[in-house]
Amino acid sequence: MTIQTSAFSLEPDMRETIEAKFKEKLILGETRKQELFGIFDQELTEEETWALKYLYAYMPVNDMADYDGELFLSHVRRTLAIRKQVPWGNRVPDHLFLHFVLPYRVNTENIEDSRGILYDALAERTSRLSMKDAILETNYWCHEKATYIGSDLRTISPLTMIRNARGRCGEESTLAVAALRSIGIPARQVYTPRWAHCDSNHAWVEAWADGQWYYIGACEPEARLNQGWFSPPARRAMLINTRIFADYPGPEDITLADKWFTEINLLENYARTRTIHVKVKDNNGAPVAGAEVRFELYNMAELYPIAILPTNEQGEASFKTGYGDVLIRAVKDGAWGEHKLGAGDGEQVQIVVAEAAQPVGTVDFDMVPPPEAQGDADEQPSEEELERHNRRLEEGTRIRTEYEDTFLKTEEAESIARGLGLPPERVWDVLHKARGNSREIAAFLEEQSGEYGQWPLRLLESLNEKDLIDTFRPTLNDHLTGAMEQRGSWTEEQFVKYILCPRVSFEMLVPYRRLFQGAFTPEEIAAFRETPAKLADRLADGFELWEDLPNLKGKGNPAGTFRLRKGDSESLDILFVAVCRSLGIPARLHPSEQKPQYWHNGAWEEASLQPDAAGSADREANREDGGWGLLRLLKDSNAGQDAPSASYGENFSLARLTNGVYKTLIYPYGMSNVYDDPFEVEAGAYRLTTGVRLKDGTVRVRFTYFTVRADGTAAVSLTFRDTREEIPVLGTLTREHGLTLLDGKAALLGDLLDAEGAIAAWLEPEREPTKHLLRELSELAESLDQLNVPIVLVIGEKEWTASFDPASYPKLPQRTVFARDDSYSALPDFISKSPAREAGFPHLFVLDSQDQIRYTASGYKIGTGKEALRILSGITS
Repeated sequence: MTIQTSAFSLEPDMRETIEAKFKEKLILGETRKQELFGIFDQELTEEETWALKYLYAYMPVNDMADYDGELFLSHVRRTLAIRKQVPWGNRVPDHLFLHFVLPYRVNTENIEDSRGILYDALAERTSRLSMKDAILETNYWCHEKATYIGSDLRTISPLTMIRNARGRCGEESTLAVAALRSIGIPARQVYTPRWAHCDSNHAWVEAWADGQWYYIGACEPEARLNQGWFSPPARRAMLINTRIFADYPGPEDITLADKWFTEINLLENYARTRTIHVKVKDNNGAPVAGAEVRFELYNMAELYPIAILPTNEQGEASFKTGYGDVLIRAVKDGAWGEHKLGAGDGEQVQIVVAEAAQPVGTVDFDMVPPPEAQGDADEQPSEEELERHNRRLEEGTRIRTEYEDTFLKTEEAESIARGLGLPPERVWDVLHKARGNSREIAAFLEEQSGEYGQWPLRLLESLNEKDLIDTFRPTLNDHLTGAMEQRGSWTEEQFVKYILCPRVSFEMLVPYRRLFQGAFTPEEIAAFRETPAKLADRLADGFELWEDLPNLKGKGNPAGTFRLRKGDSESLDILFVAVCRSLGIPARLHPSEQKPQYWHNGAWEEASLQPDAAGSADREANREDGGWGLLRLLKDSNAGQDAPSASYGENFSLARLTNGVYKTLIYPYGMSNVYDDPFEVEAGAYRLTTGVRLKDGTVRVRFTYFTVRADGTAAVSLTFRDTREEIPVLGTLTREHGLTLLDGKAALLGDLLDAEGAIAAWLEPEREPTKHLLRELSELAESLDQLNVPIVLVIGEKEWTASFDPASYPKLPQRTVFARDDSYSALPDFISKSPAREAGFPHLFVLDSQDQIRYTASGYKIGTGKEALRILSGITS
């Protein structure tokens, strides 16, 4: 029932679109009709009805599988009520409210009914502020709740972020957007999918106030809006975008208008842009409609598509990007064509999709990023503003640290372990990773270890570290008890890794063992255990493949996908593995290919799961195709001393040609023992990519093409291009500069240096760029210790926080020394000038035996530690 009230200012055509797409979702959600749509039988206002229909119209199918309508109704009612309560509610236009306040989802996080919780925390703090000041205040609150740490690709929810008190940038910005929306301020998470000048990516937040969008660094407050350490890198970006779950009309530049979402390009707000126009033709010169045009950057040793756009009926696609090199690859029905476009090569590109086989031999080329650019001279905060801001940062850090002090301590973990007869060091390892969820995890151990001994602990140890912060007892109990009944005759390793462990990919962990064990008859389960291919056929025949949102692929939880009977290909693969493990069949996603496999007759066999109109006979035949072979990587016998050591994902990667696109194989990042054993890979055409990044961000890239044949072994040399450069003298540091050691003793900078060379760096510990550098130095500790040079890490008075504790970085090189600095007179003049001044901290210097600066880097730059090590090795050898 709908009560007639004032509704959103929806144009008739928009209402028709929403209604039509809502009806499609009614059909898609038929198997969960009551759970999803029963809320419409309640008494709803017209406003509530249209808000719900809007959300459902563009809702990802995974969300229809995983959540119930009551969650969405609660979210809508609280959001509509908040709009009436906040002072700026009537100043936010309906179209901004619908697209940037009402949505319940920010990224790929688990959805919780958190809007009211966040509003209750922020309402009093922001109700008497202007919109701009409310944005700043909300970010100070976010800083109190969480700070940066690198982590895996699964995005935790805002409430989990608060519980954990830390997360990666995508999670910080998810929290900040959710917090801003909770007080009725339009907000969106913006991404540079990959940087061109260094590896990795970054996410931050844009928020709207009184007619204008502003940006902030999530959980990293500044004294004013439109400021952040990432401002200089953003001027070198090739794409900055956001995705909106709607038919969004702009006014921003629209990169992709999909049926279920819109991607908008915000790059021109940060950097110089150009628009590349691509025409795709076939061998006969005819335009190719519906081709996939991929705009690729070198990042993390692969050519990564920052945008994938379809061609129109005229075979055309356009993309707004920055002034750096881009590799453009067009693909249609397995045929492809490729062109590398430089910044000065014009904006018109024609590509012929005529190739089916890959090239032979090697291809060398450079990928040049956009140059550094100076930003506008914004008015700087006053001394009074900066002092107030620094006090707020210090206060926020204190609040967060006090909360972290409530986590279970070492002695408590040891007491729990002794009481349960479990190894204390292993119990502590699990509980300290669980952080704000540590008492929940401890309760699980205390409840279950009496009956199951070490197996509850073994279950926890099988999970990813992030799982320990948002997995609760009902889920853990389901997986423990449901798995222990299935131990059977498997080896302990097989049982733990491929039956007991519920983690398959990056889906949310939920209870599902009892569900799946009760979904089949004992006779069916016995048949599946005897022939797991029958289970694959059952799922392929009984489930519908549905692909809608690319970033949510593989994010549907197995229970939801099973109940909806629909999912994307990755979620269906995860479902198969989850059902297998629930029924006592060892299963996994192949470590590099990520294809579902089950253990049968002493070997891993691939499951064919894609729904197929031809039926199970064809799927059985498909299992016989392809085959596997071996790839052996060989060291380059001609490599000089300056050649980098092979490190997967850092300077090399492997990719297999599939339907005209190279799909990067997944191996552990930084894996270096790549010559010891051959790689087991699917037969097919492959590309080995190697790259060495220069100081200005340019990459010397090499493609090596080869083929792996079924049951054969391909031997391929892993080679890098020669990148030897002169190591110039850039300046000197002042040895007489006075510092204060952390024990209070005074010292001169020169006293901390060494006759053989050194690394010196000025830091800002609370900021992400410094945390990246400290992590890199920790990872390089063994190599730096071999050089036996000091690492002098200096923190200025303005950047010092009382909560900073060097003990938080126990893996730093042995000769690391921290010091405090009340002035910056030791820093050379070029640091006080653009672009180094704008880049901000950290400022790192590699010094030779005469205290001469031979390398320097400022600000955010992934890989600075490795580059410093390379230079230091060159000048000390």
